[in-house]
Amino acid sequence: MSHAPSRAPSRAPSWVPASEFARVREEIADPYDRAAAVSTLARINTLYMIERAGSGHLGSSFSAADIVTHLYLSEMRDPGTADGDVYFSSKGHDVPGLYALLAGLALLDEALIHRLRRLDGLPGHPDVRTPNMPFNTGSLGMGISKAKGLILADRLAGRARRVHVLTGDGELQEGQNWEALAGAVRHGMRELTVVVDHNKIQSDTWVADVSDLGDLEAKFRSFGWGVVRCDGNDPQALEAAFAKRAAAFPDGPAVLVADTVKGAGCGTFAATTSMREGEWRYRYHSGAPSPDDCAAAYAELWASAGELLERHGVAPVRSRPAPDALDALDEPDEQGAPDEQDGPYEPYKLPPVYGAALVELARQDARVVALDADLVLDTGLIPFWEEFPDRFFEFGIAEQDMVSAAGGLAAGGRLPFVHSFSCFLHARPNEQIYNNATEGRRIVYAGSLAGLVPAAPGHSHQAVRDISALGAIPGLVVAEPANAAQTRALVRYAGTAEESVYLRLSSAPVRAVADALPAGEDPATGRGTTVRQGGPLIAIGAGPVVLEQLMGAAELLAADGVELTVVNLPWLNRVDRNWLAGLARGAQALTVVEHHYTHGGQADTVARALLELGPAAPPAFRGLGLTRLPGCGTEAETLAAHGMDAASLAAALRP
Repeated sequence: MSHAPSRAPSRAPSWVPASEFARVREEIADPYDRAAAVSTLARINTLYMIERAGSGHLGSSFSAADIVTHLYLSEMRDPGTADGDVYFSSKGHDVPGLYALLAGLALLDEALIHRLRRLDGLPGHPDVRTPNMPFNTGSLGMGISKAKGLILADRLAGRARRVHVLTGDGELQEGQNWEALAGAVRHGMRELTVVVDHNKIQSDTWVADVSDLGDLEAKFRSFGWGVVRCDGNDPQALEAAFAKRAAAFPDGPAVLVADTVKGAGCGTFAATTSMREGEWRYRYHSGAPSPDDCAAAYAELWASAGELLERHGVAPVRSRPAPDALDALDEPDEQGAPDEQDGPYEPYKLPPVYGAALVELARQDARVVALDADLVLDTGLIPFWEEFPDRFFEFGIAEQDMVSAAGGLAAGGRLPFVHSFSCFLHARPNEQIYNNATEGRRIVYAGSLAGLVPAAPGHSHQAVRDISALGAIPGLVVAEPANAAQTRALVRYAGTAEESVYLRLSSAPVRAVADALPAGEDPATGRGTTVRQGGPLIAIGAGPVVLEQLMGAAELLAADGVELTVVNLPWLNRVDRNWLAGLARGAQALTVVEHHYTHGGQADTVARALLELGPAAPPAFRGLGLTRLPGCGTEAETLAAHGMDAASLAAALRP
C-alpha cells in the first residue's frame, strides 16, 4: 500500500510524538532505513526544540544523530535500566539531539522537549538530574576518564555492562583525553568504546585551522587502543564498524573514528552544502537558525522522512502542533555599543566593546598580543585577528597550554591578553595562572560569559566561582566592568597596571547602567562610583546584570518611600579602605550583591576590609549571592529563581 510522503503540518514548528517513533520502528522492517527514519524524526524534533528555545547546538546534534540512533536501536543492551549498557556524551553540544532521541524512544518524558533551556526543563548541556544522563558535561575532555571510573566501579560490584562515550574532534585537543588512554589499556577495558564525532569543525571553524589533530588512528593505536574508522552518518557503515570492533578487539578498549558532517541530514545546515568555498565560519554551531532557514530545513527533513516511509508503505507521520508558546530566551543578537551613553540606548553586549578597545590598545602598544581558546567570535577578538594576524595566537580547546604559553610570551617581553569563557579560563588552567603569578609575569586574562546569566547553556557555562578561584592569586586584580565606558577604561587600565588583571566580562545585554562610570573617566583601584544617590541604605554591585537589578530594586523601594543608594564597585578582590570608610560613614546598612557564590566573592573582600577598619558605628552588613547550583533558563526566570531579580532584591533590602 502506498502513501503520500509526510509533509510539514500547516502550523510550524511542529513535533513528532513518541507514539509515531514507535510506529515507524515497528513498521519499517529494514534496519538501515529504520535507523535513517528514526534519526530523521529526531532531527525534526531537535530543530523544533532549538527553534523554540531560541538557542542550542544544532550542527553537533545533527552530526551525531546517526551514531546515537545506531547505539540505542542496535548496539546497546537494555539502555535505560540499572544494569543496561551506558552511553553518554563527553562533548555535550549534541545534547538537544540526544534529548530528541530519548524522548522518541520513551526514555525521557516527551513533554520536556518543549522546555529546552528553561527552568525545570532540559539543560543546555548534559546534567545528571535529567533521566539517562550518567554524567554532566563540564570543561571538555573529562568523558573517557569518567567512563574508566565507572567501569572500575562496575567490576568491583560484579556488574558487566558496556560503556560508550562520544567525544568531539575539537575536544581531542584537550590533554585529559590523552592522559586517560594508557590506563584503559593497562586495565584491559574491553567494556569501553569511544566514538569520535569527527565532523572536522569545532565551534565555528575547521579543526585543522585551529589545532590539527594529525593522524588520529595512529595516535590511538600508539596507546594500544583498537581503532575502527567508518562513515558516521551511514547506518550500514556504523553497523559494520561496531561488528568489527567486537570481533577484532574483544579484549581491550577501542575507538571508532566516525567521519561525519556537521549539520548532517539536512542540506540547509550541512557544512558540505551550507559553507561557501573559503568560508571559515560554520553558521549553525550555536543559536537558533533564522526563520527562513528553519522553514527550509523543516521542508527538507519532512521530505526525507516521507520518502523513507513511502518506500516501505508506511503511513505518513502524524505530527503535533506546538503547544501555547513559551517566551523565547531573552538574548538579543550581539551588537556594538554606542559611542556615547548619556541617554537611553538600545541594549548591547560587552565582548564586542572589549574587542574594539583591545584593538585600540594594540595600536598604541606593540607588546600587546592576544591568545584565544576556540572562542574568537564570542570573546570579541575577530577585529584583533583581522588587524593583527601576526600578534594573534589560536590555541584551540587547550586552556592550560594557552595560559602557560602566555607566561612564555610575557617572559619574552610581550603583554599577553588571554581569552576564553570565564567558566573555562578560571578553572582548567588555574594552576598555570598561579604559576605565572609566582614568576611575576604580567598577563591580562579576559573571561567572557561570566556570572549567572545568560543561563541557557546551563551550569557548566555559568562562571559563579571565578572570583573565589582567582581572587587570592598574588598580583592579580579581578575587575568587572558595567558598561562600554567602563570596559574601555579597564582595558586601558590593564594595559598599564603594574599587576596582572582578570577582566570578568558579562555576556548579558547591557541595558540600564549608563551612569556606572562617566565616559572618559579612568578607574582608581578599589574605589567605586555612586550611580544612584539615595539614603543611608547602600547596595554595592558590579557589572551590568547586578547593577540593572539593583537600580530596578531602588525604583521599587522608592515607591514605598525607601531611598536606596546604589554603588558600582568594579573591583572584586580589592577595596580602597579610605573610600570604604567614607562610604560606610553614616550608612545604616551596607549590602554587597553579586552573581557569584556567597563564599569567596566580592562581599567577603568588602566585609573583611570593613571589619579591619573598625568604625565606631559600623553599618549592618550583608552579602547576597548564589547559595546553590545555578539554574538553566531564561535571564528573567533564572534571576528570579535565585533571588537576584529586582523584586527579590527589593524585598531583601527593605529595612
